[in-house]
Amino acid sequence: MFGIPTWLQVAVHMPCGQVNTPPGEEATLCRADGNRYRASVSPAHFRPYVARGRMVFLPNRNVAIDDRANRIYDAWLGSIEERLEDPTCDRYELCRTLLTDIHFPELATVDPDTLPLSTQVLLAQMDPRSVTLEPEYYADIDPERYDRVKPLIWMWEGFDRSALGENVHLGVKFRRILAKRIFQRCGKNFKAFHHVKLSFGYNMDVGDDVVVHRHVLLDDRGGIRLGHGASVSDFANIYSHAHDLLEGRDITTPVTVIGAGVRITYHATVMSGVHLGDGTMLGSFGLATRDTDPESIYAGIPAKKIKDKPSRQRPPPTPDPLAEKGDS
Repeated sequence: MFGIPTWLQVAVHMPCGQVNTPPGEEATLCRADGNRYRASVSPAHFRPYVARGRMVFLPNRNVAIDDRANRIYDAWLGSIEERLEDPTCDRYELCRTLLTDIHFPELATVDPDTLPLSTQVLLAQMDPRSVTLEPEYYADIDPERYDRVKPLIWMWEGFDRSALGENVHLGVKFRRILAKRIFQRCGKNFKAFHHVKLSFGYNMDVGDDVVVHRHVLLDDRGGIRLGHGASVSDFANIYSHAHDLLEGRDITTPVTVIGAGVRITYHATVMSGVHLGDGTMLGSFGLATRDTDPESIYAGIPAKKIKDKPSRQRPPPTPDPLAEKGDS
């Protein structure tokens, strides 16, 4: 019913310790007030806590949305993808009309010259031809390549600032469509949550099954490679350029490499040119300034190796509810 494998064991916390109970079977549970009760174990009891040093295994579950909403989302996304597939598509005009429809639908057909001056200025922000972005001022920009991706980056950011931006079901699909046309390479099942910030965009090399969470900075000025299965948590920063200590105009732009299966956790930062070895975990608020060993845990400022990751058998893969069709 809930799409949870029958083999999954859940740890149920009790005042006297821990019991392992398969979903659907009865167990003695404990409320916050300390009173015990008998009930069938369900997803409502899957709560992230540590019991006797053992984490609870909590794979993401499927979330159903209204059939009508699903139909109109798919139709809207399909119309955008169809226009982008057209080699004659004017990406700047597509961005302008789409963002105007999202933010100011009542003004989409109004002659701007009839509106107050401040409203005209506001509407001009829907058009990427009327704005400049910071990377355009960088001397090492490739103007031709950036011209292709700028309207898509502005569309991505404008979407995220709208009422649509925090709709995970819609947003992941929308950003995936754009990422495939912005990045140098974008593997299957790429997931980006809201308010991810790019620099050039075209220097992103992204493998399969990569997830980038909220408010992440991907400074791909020199280039960023995200290996298969890499995960970048909320408010993390990955840089690929650095300034000289004395002369800020002296800049290096080495490629930053995030290996396969790397986990960059909350608020962590990876400096330019660093190579995080496959399977590295960078702890919260950690600052990676040097290359890391594979399958190791690093933490601190600057990040230092804490220990090797424990060797144990991992549970079998579980379906990804946000995967592309045919890859769940």
